[in-house]
Amino acid sequence: MPNPFFINSGPFNISEILKILKINLKIVENKIVKDIRDLLSAERDCITFFHSKKYNEIAKKTKASYCITTQNLKDHLPNTCTALVVDNVLISTSLVTQKFYPNSTEDEYDNSVSNINDTNFKDKVIAGKNVLIGENVKIGKNCLIGHNTIIERNVQIGDNCKIGSNTILRNSVIKDNVSILDNCVIGKKGFGFFPSQSKNLRYPHIGIVIINENSEIGCGATIDRGSLSNTEIGKNTYLDNQIHIAHNVKIGENTIIAGQVGIAGSSIIGSNVKIGGQAGISGHLRVGNNVEIGGGSGVIKDVPDNAKVMGYPAKSIREFLKDKR
Repeated sequence: MPNPFFINSGPFNISEILKILKINLKIVENKIVKDIRDLLSAERDCITFFHSKKYNEIAKKTKASYCITTQNLKDHLPNTCTALVVDNVLISTSLVTQKFYPNSTEDEYDNSVSNINDTNFKDKVIAGKNVLIGENVKIGKNCLIGHNTIIERNVQIGDNCKIGSNTILRNSVIKDNVSILDNCVIGKKGFGFFPSQSKNLRYPHIGIVIINENSEIGCGATIDRGSLSNTEIGKNTYLDNQIHIAHNVKIGENTIIAGQVGIAGSSIIGSNVKIGGQAGISGHLRVGNNVEIGGGSGVIKDVPDNAKVMGYPAKSIREFLKDKR
């Protein structure tokens, strides 16, 4: 789903985009660009980006009219998509994203919040002490909110949800029957930086966090909102305590993840997956369905469906045990 919260400052003339990218290109100058999206969700008259051959197959099918990419990758784009060749795709994408969404790199505390007793939720929600509610918040029926929790702006919470104490939510959609335990931070910007000689550029985050029905998020979990796409937790998925889910991560249904697991940005975890405690999943990986990952493992490459892996780097359990003899 598109981000329902951040306001798009576009559309812009393509000539304005080319000026930002410092590109001289013979192109129809009055062409309008309405938004920036990822390869998969981009539509006609949108601009997207393509920075790794890992996404070749998705790039071939993109519906975007323009794509920020490299000389080596541009030939994988369809004829309907004009390549905008740059030296650094990610920095260029960051600059264009800030053009469309100028406030997307900021994440200061929400000074619009009010005590829940001063809002329309006071008779609809069972809440502890010192609960604060921001603007553009929706809360369903039969919800509980613990002490000192802050529901900052741009949050939708479904029916029958339980939000623990000392938790902060922002830019998130929480579906029905979800439990979020104490001391969680959900929906803040992710850790996206591009180092340069003059300053580190922060990447804009215009995605949201979606937590689907019947899921549980353990104490002390941090779930970052997406950059261009969304971070999503599937139905009936359970996260243990002190887990970090980075931006753009997608986790399937019926998945169980034990404590202190970290999943780096843009990785996709399938359904019916079990991940042991203190495992680490590198970024931009695919972990298939019905996979089991042993505790303390380091996953640095894709894992196929139905695999059982362990160790660092993670390998099949049979190979792992053989190496330990």
